[in-house]
Amino acid sequence: MQIVPSILSADLTRLGEQVREAVAGGADRIQVDVMDGHFVPNLTFGPGMVAAVRSVAPGIPIEAHLMVERPEQFVAAFAEAGADYILVQVESTYSLYRTVDAIAEAGCRAGVVLNPATPVETLRELVPYVRLVNVMTVEPGFGGQRFIGTSPDKIRRVRDIAPDVDIEVDGGIDARTAPLVVEAGATLLVAGSSVFEHPGGVAAGITALRDAVG
Repeated sequence: MQIVPSILSADLTRLGEQVREAVAGGADRIQVDVMDGHFVPNLTFGPGMVAAVRSVAPGIPIEAHLMVERPEQFVAAFAEAGADYILVQVESTYSLYRTVDAIAEAGCRAGVVLNPATPVETLRELVPYVRLVNVMTVEPGFGGQRFIGTSPDKIRRVRDIAPDVDIEVDGGIDARTAPLVVEAGATLLVAGSSVFEHPGGVAAGITALRDAVG
């Protein structure tokens, strides 16, 4: 089980410090949530944020989750900034295969992301070409949302279609919900507020998730 803290919930005035705390606390990757204010109703980070995280944590894998329209336009910039994984939303482009191929050509690992209302069947043709599938367990756009209760069933359906691909879950993941998604087949847990806003600190938030899933 891998823990992937999302800096969407980090204190940006202490970003470098908190990223280092996450790495020291056992984070497996860091996720940078990229939002354009069009595909989702929020505006967040660009390639410069990936470069900033890379500068303070040179050894940890970085995921760039592109919640943007026409993600194919941004693949090269995020690859150059230092992203190891680039994740694109199934719903965001008409050229999904071409985008996934461009990610691989840029030297990154490709992932695809399903919004809560997107049918699992949309994945079937892409599974051979991606390294992970991210199942959104909230509507994307903002941190701190409540976990959608039917998500474990959807994760099981994804696992049926993609038996050999990592399944990542993102949204409302904490010590209560983590065991539910792991039992359903998830192998990576993206966590924002439950890590960066944990009362005991960032490392304690990561430890609480690991302890919850045994």
